[in-house]
Amino acid sequence: MASTSSSSLNNLLHIHHRTLSIPKFPSILKQTQLRSSIKYQSLKVKAASDLLETVKEAITPPQDTEVDLFACPVCFEPLIRKGPPGFNLPAIYRSGFKCTKCKKSYSSKNIYLDLTVIAGAKEYVESQPSRTELFRSPLVSFLYERGWRQNFNRSGFPGPDEEFNMAQEYFKPAEGGTLIDVSCGSGLFSRKFAKSGTYSKVVALDFSENMLRQTYDFIKLDDTISNSNLALVRADVSRLPFASGSIDAVHAGAALHCWPSPSNAIAEINRILRSGGVFVGTTFLRSTSSTPAILRQFDRRFAGNYNFLIEEEIEDLVKSCGFTNYTCKVQQAFIMFSAQKP
Repeated sequence: MASTSSSSLNNLLHIHHRTLSIPKFPSILKQTQLRSSIKYQSLKVKAASDLLETVKEAITPPQDTEVDLFACPVCFEPLIRKGPPGFNLPAIYRSGFKCTKCKKSYSSKNIYLDLTVIAGAKEYVESQPSRTELFRSPLVSFLYERGWRQNFNRSGFPGPDEEFNMAQEYFKPAEGGTLIDVSCGSGLFSRKFAKSGTYSKVVALDFSENMLRQTYDFIKLDDTISNSNLALVRADVSRLPFASGSIDAVHAGAALHCWPSPSNAIAEINRILRSGGVFVGTTFLRSTSSTPAILRQFDRRFAGNYNFLIEEEIEDLVKSCGFTNYTCKVQQAFIMFSAQKP
């Protein structure tokens, strides 16, 4: 009897324990669990949405900014431009530029955009070779189109108008594109390229601040190009402020012999040109094929501080920097050469 009572009690307790462990309203429990799951999923979606918006804000420029043609000379990342739209002197002068990577800022100094590596430096001053410093002189910059350049005809240069026409023939594959006139001096050819209407954008680029000021003074005298698609930029030809493969044409008139390192400069020109882009340059030859062989061994002594080369050296240099389809025209000590980026 005692055994039966004990068994009955145990069964009763077991049933009571099971009753407590099973919810009386299972449907309510399921709904609660569902609502919790939905709420958790909603929080995850909202968190992902907020993260996406944060990323979009970080990578999307404000409405009054745009990714510009120019790139940072430090890291070659595109610059974000903030200011009035348009590719002309007034619009660029009123614009500010900032690198998307290193966050360095650039702005127009006086009348040109300074895109040198040391733009904005307050204490550091970098010395340049004497031939570079010569063309930074206010006097030489003023005289360049007032007698200096005209003397080039003594060496066989055919004159600016004919040189421009010759260059235009080489640049036919680049029509409608962007042209950079490196080492532009006082902008003699930059102005001609801009007035021709052949190119969507023309950049007059030089390292000399005073040459760029002279370029601006000449532009002010010509109403037809004061608001044209022309920009003035100070930059180093061996550190051009453009993204790789972004430019259609590069012109370098009477410049190669002045560059501290022609190989670095031409390699840099190759970098910024797109595939099929055209490079045209002119310079003085140290000697020509008609120079007697006995004199050629002495011609380097007369080059002084300049990199005067011979025809074969220029062709070898241009090809070694990755260009193809090299061709040239020679007249006395004048040479115009052209090549394309493959």
